Amino acid sequence: MRKTSLALLLAATAALPATAQTLTMGAGAPSTSLDPHFFNAAPNSSVAAHIFSRLVERDAQVRPQPGLAESWRAISDTVWEFKLRPGVKWHDGRDFTADDVVFTFERAPNVPNSPGGFGGFLRMVDRVEVVDPLTLRIHTKAPHPLLPVDLSYVFVISRHAGQGASTEDYNNGRATIGTGPYRLRAHTPGERVEFERNDTYYGPREPWQRAIWRVIANDTARTAALLSGDVDLIDQVPSTDIERLRANNRVALHQIQGLRMIYLQADFSRDGNVPGVTDNAGQPIATNPFRDLRVRRALSIGINRQALTDRVMEGTAAPSGQWLPPGVYSYNPAVPAPAYDPDGAKRLLAEAGFPQGFRMVLTTPNDRYPNDARTAQAVAQMWTRIGIRTEVNALPWSSFSARSARQEFGFRLAGWGSSTGEASYAAINIIGTYNREQRRGASNAGRYSNPAMDALVDRATATLDDGDRERVLHQVIQVAMDDQAVIPLFHLINTWATRRGLNYEARMDESTRAMAAREAP
Repeated sequence: MRKTSLALLLAATAALPATAQTLTMGAGAPSTSLDPHFFNAAPNSSVAAHIFSRLVERDAQVRPQPGLAESWRAISDTVWEFKLRPGVKWHDGRDFTADDVVFTFERAPNVPNSPGGFGGFLRMVDRVEVVDPLTLRIHTKAPHPLLPVDLSYVFVISRHAGQGASTEDYNNGRATIGTGPYRLRAHTPGERVEFERNDTYYGPREPWQRAIWRVIANDTARTAALLSGDVDLIDQVPSTDIERLRANNRVALHQIQGLRMIYLQADFSRDGNVPGVTDNAGQPIATNPFRDLRVRRALSIGINRQALTDRVMEGTAAPSGQWLPPGVYSYNPAVPAPAYDPDGAKRLLAEAGFPQGFRMVLTTPNDRYPNDARTAQAVAQMWTRIGIRTEVNALPWSSFSARSARQEFGFRLAGWGSSTGEASYAAINIIGTYNREQRRGASNAGRYSNPAMDALVDRATATLDDGDRERVLHQVIQVAMDDQAVIPLFHLINTWATRRGLNYEARMDESTRAMAAREAP
């Protein structure tokens, strides 16, 4: 009886006309804020993309496309001219102008209490010249060929709504006025965001009158919501459900190689008494063991990455030794995933003065990345086998992200999507030396620092020739991975599941958005 009722329900849901439907998306991770400059995290950007626009947008393969800027060109080595789209209106009916972009650039790097903001994308901007209301000239501190790519990550906000507005003013809707395809309708923090179509949007008209972003962090519940017809699509499809869903003719899967690396990051912010790290008797260790390269290398080669991708991720990820997947510009083929070598790991620990190992806590989110807590548990077991008795502390993403930004963890599991499709994005933001003034290291929660690598990054981002720049970026990757700045584990394969009759354009940047969903013809 249950199966018959479910089948009838699914058939009825699939038969609804597109013009009458509300699209409901089941998201595996919550957006932590509606402030589009508060936190550079994929769920936040996915939600913001419905409401706000950027000068340069990105397609599903993260290639730059015209957005609020119709065109752009370099008019000298350090000056870019952007022609803005005429006739664009904010949701409240006021005109979008170049002055709004100036205001955006002033605010984006300076949001109070941001756990990881957007300053890295604007670090090379020296000043912005307003030629006329629809023409901007952006002057850079040095030649910067990646400026259009950088600007495809910065949402443009209005001066009239944002002047003096706090993050809370965006969260409660007072300042949440954009130029995007949807207007904000309602927001329940951590649970759901409701959108209503913006019929004055400058781009293609959306088929959905309403769209709902509904957070369903539990994997089993998310799949069940799709199968019951409560939602039309889900992201972060549990690896344990993929084959079952693939065989279900009421469901369609949509996949693409992702750019997100799941990695481990040590604390470099203190010399000793690292949180969660003790000797085997439970006493604090006077020096930070993670500052010793031999310890970091031991931890890396003590991980069986193939086992993680086969047994934990069940084929939905590929082992990695760097922050880019193969086939992407600036991927360095000379830096493979490290071979599993537990005996070598034990030797390195002994050389570093830890022949009996030590004890530590590995902290992970439990509702942000596919199988995040399971991955951490598997790594902990592997580390325990090489003599480092590891306990896992699994936290909700909202708590994890805030505490990680305050350097409260000795070792953490995290994820980073290099959605610019090249190496400098991660090198600047997650392992670049933290410096607010230089807008470097905005998401470097471990506070790793390598001035030699920073200098190479600066050289690469000022190199105009693509081939020459790629060669320097190869050096960046080699230097960072030789120093074990982070410990890459694997790259995800992005998967969405939808009800029958709904097409979804899978995106390399893993963004879940109503604009990618269309009824099948």
